[in-house]
Amino acid sequence: MRRHNNFSSWQWILALFTLASVVETVYYSQMLAFTPLYLPELGVRDEAQILLLVGWISAAANGMGIPFLPFWGALADRYSRKPIIVRSFIVMLVAATLAYLARSVWVFFIARSLTGFALGNSGLMMTTLSERLPEKRQGLGFSIMNSATPIGAFLGPFSGGWLVDTFGFRTLILINLVAISAVIILLSRGYEDTYQADEQGPVLRMAWDSLRIIGRSRRLLALFPAFFLLFGGWMLAFIYVPLVVGELYHGANQGAVIGMVIGASGITTMILGPTLGALADRFGAWRVLIIASLSALILWPLPGFTSSVVPFAIIWSILNGLVSASFALSFTVLSASTTSRVRGRVMSFAYMPMNIGFMVGGAVGARITQTSLFNIFPAAALFTAMGLVALAIAHRQDVVE
Repeated sequence: MRRHNNFSSWQWILALFTLASVVETVYYSQMLAFTPLYLPELGVRDEAQILLLVGWISAAANGMGIPFLPFWGALADRYSRKPIIVRSFIVMLVAATLAYLARSVWVFFIARSLTGFALGNSGLMMTTLSERLPEKRQGLGFSIMNSATPIGAFLGPFSGGWLVDTFGFRTLILINLVAISAVIILLSRGYEDTYQADEQGPVLRMAWDSLRIIGRSRRLLALFPAFFLLFGGWMLAFIYVPLVVGELYHGANQGAVIGMVIGASGITTMILGPTLGALADRFGAWRVLIIASLSALILWPLPGFTSSVVPFAIIWSILNGLVSASFALSFTVLSASTTSRVRGRVMSFAYMPMNIGFMVGGAVGARITQTSLFNIFPAAALFTAMGLVALAIAHRQDVVE
């Protein structure tokens, strides 16, 4: 077996990819949390227009890049994974620069839409990590790396709220530009990509084969819709939580309050993410994922019954932490549902259910919030219930390459 130096050890790779994922999520979470506060500075002051734009910007930011997902996985399998991973952060850098320079809502809309072309990096990082992790550390390693999402969702809004209130939204973007640039340098020079491509076919054919791999597997064909439904409702709610906080809290420093409410849920995920991962290693990922999703289904209607920001923050923190931890665990289930030969291309689609959830959730939310902003919570419960049914169907299918 080949010996790896310290910069290729699984602990180093896990730390590096987790850091990159935290920076990525900090950027996305801040853009999501504070866009409603920034739109009036771009000339959008009508509340109904803000509701619509928040939904459609979120939809565009994820929908634009989804058709290109098969190409990123195919290019990685054909040549190398590291350039495709680094590419995503370069796209984020370009998008953040354009957002910083934007002086109209439409330029800002384009900047947010460009981030869709950064999709596909997390699946490739997880594939690289899975090849380095010891067999008995797969669940724990995936949960730690994917807990970067809620950690970033905590750090981003929590720190960004004060910055937005004090220095403005553009200063926040500028700080993100520096952090993303540092990640690009670290990923480019900080680890050795030992992957050697076995596939030598044309990239277009390999991209098409990526879809065929999923289409030939009954397990994967059922699993991706199950994950979309399980986490689509979560994305629907997550998009509009900043506006819910604004509905419940009318005092000063709204940015800081939004940041604290959204950020608090990251604390619960820091605990629940590794906990569910360790439980999955002992009792099975499928069993733990189903139990966690059932628990979320019970909790989803509760935020809609709150009338002040403090009880909402408590319930949202528990609920979002539970669903975030379940989301991290879903990658263990997905990775185990395919074979090593095609795992890279399959895992390139790992975030697709969440991306589609953002896109569909934004579009659905733009409609259902016109009657009541709190409609998002029963809608999320409905998504989760359908997702549990689809997950049960997927579990019964065999793993076939």
